[in-house]
Amino acid sequence: MKPRGVLLAGNWKMNHGPKAAQDFFRALPYSKKPGATMRIYPSYLSLATALDSVSAAGRDIEIGAQNFHAEKSGAFTGEVSGPMLQEIGIHQVLLGHSERRQYFSETPAVILNKTVSALQQGFEVLLCIGETLDERKAGQTVEVLTHQLKSTLADPTCSAAFGTSLHLAYEPVWAIGTGVTATPAQAQATHASLRSLLTRSLGEISADAVQILYGGSVTPGNFGELLACPDIDGGLVGGASLKPESFGALWSLISS
Repeated sequence: MKPRGVLLAGNWKMNHGPKAAQDFFRALPYSKKPGATMRIYPSYLSLATALDSVSAAGRDIEIGAQNFHAEKSGAFTGEVSGPMLQEIGIHQVLLGHSERRQYFSETPAVILNKTVSALQQGFEVLLCIGETLDERKAGQTVEVLTHQLKSTLADPTCSAAFGTSLHLAYEPVWAIGTGVTATPAQAQATHASLRSLLTRSLGEISADAVQILYGGSVTPGNFGELLACPDIDGGLVGGASLKPESFGALWSLISS
């Protein structure tokens, strides 16, 4: 098992209402693995069903929210706050996903505000970062990721949380939902660069404690090779997390 453990996280995005969520957990093959964590990020409407399904089956599976509003309450139509999530038993949140940046105009400042608020409210945050295909072709991957993390690393709340309640998911935008995956060598090189950046900013002990997941067309066919890389601590999975067979197959590739 990896020294930081392994996190297999499924991001359902705008899929699986309550009925489909219930069916998913009924069919999901699962056995507890020491040092490994399974987590699912359903839609808001399916959070309670997912929690109930996991509890009824006695399974140690974490359920997190895909989004979060920085304010605890107020006139923000259509938004969901931290206290609302905590009331039903949610303590993990996914932030900074490229789709939030691209389709909902979430800037680094907005994402930082959400991240700080979530951490201050006691949530564990998985923060997503990643470059576009044009940026990778231009050799700007490290520059882009450094820019995306700059304000987070400089913030005292965030810098103190790295490795405990704040972890990273590297998702190259060009690989999300495209069927194109970074090769293990490409992914490892980027993860190693991120680890080096964290070390320079936080020190070796804190940097070594940060889980960095890979996301971008992760499948049972490539997850094993990705997981074998020393700086890849698991996967943030989109399409393959929607079917219990494929997500269960990913889980089976994690050594206990």
